Amino acid sequence: MRAAAAARHLAVSLSAASTRRHMASAAAAAADPGAAYKLLLSCPAGLPRSRVSVKFDRSSDRIPHTDAALEESISVIWNQRLKQNPSSYSGTKFRYGGHAVHYKDEPNKEYCVSLHLGLTDYSTFVGTNLNPLWEKFLVPSEDDSVHCQHMSNPLGNGAIVQTSDEKIIVLQRSYNVGEFPGYFVFPGGHSEPQEIGILAHQTDEKDLAVLNERVSQEMFDGIIREVVEETGVPSNSLTEPVFIGISRREMNVRPTAFFFTKCNIDSSGVHELYSRAQDGFESTKMYAVSEEELLGMTDRMPGCHRGGFALYEMMKNAAKKS
Repeated sequence: MRAAAAARHLAVSLSAASTRRHMASAAAAAADPGAAYKLLLSCPAGLPRSRVSVKFDRSSDRIPHTDAALEESISVIWNQRLKQNPSSYSGTKFRYGGHAVHYKDEPNKEYCVSLHLGLTDYSTFVGTNLNPLWEKFLVPSEDDSVHCQHMSNPLGNGAIVQTSDEKIIVLQRSYNVGEFPGYFVFPGGHSEPQEIGILAHQTDEKDLAVLNERVSQEMFDGIIREVVEETGVPSNSLTEPVFIGISRREMNVRPTAFFFTKCNIDSSGVHELYSRAQDGFESTKMYAVSEEELLGMTDRMPGCHRGGFALYEMMKNAAKKS
């Protein structure tokens, strides 16, 4: 009953505002197919680490497609990528397999989210999500986990970072990257299994609860790490991130988990630090913008990041009502 109530709670938060956003997303998609998005999960209250858990096991791994030729195309596409870029590396990634909402047994009855994660890798992502035939991997279903069961679907991450002078950090992607060159994005990337010593599923894992805790923590550690690497701000300048939801780009069904964090450095200081950031390949310029300016930049964002902006707006609106 509590899980159902929590689901209804989230459904209400997605209702009227979600309808308007989907209409705007559809209009944007008509001009740019990569701009369309779907919100898979919205947490406008902003959930701290204590209210986000992970169920990590094989049940959330990708299911191979029954079409042998389609499966074979995965390695074909990856081999083509290797010829174009021999340095490409098929690293292990966490795969998004869905989520569940529940209440903790506490008097305040705050809702919590459990992310269902498996494992995938970069080569399977290139061979399924980025395959020219990617839509053939999809299953007709209203259940998103079934709809995307044959996709790699590594769970990306993104951060809405607010500076001390209340500006939002936005990066412009390099024109050398494969996906959406020149587009505006929020800082982000992926939480990494290797960061916590996971290279594959362990059949002899003795304490699954401990493993799930490690993966849960990596969801939050990973987004801080990405912000530090991409912007140059030190980790101790950032508040503990809160989880605000999951957005999926409709093109290539690419899921991204979004977080919100504040930085105690002003926008001019962040600009100075960006010039010394570790990750200088994926982005070429950083902006620290007002909310009005940010709204104008969303027209030039990939769908998953447009969805991230929608989640941020929902969080702001919820804060105003509270």
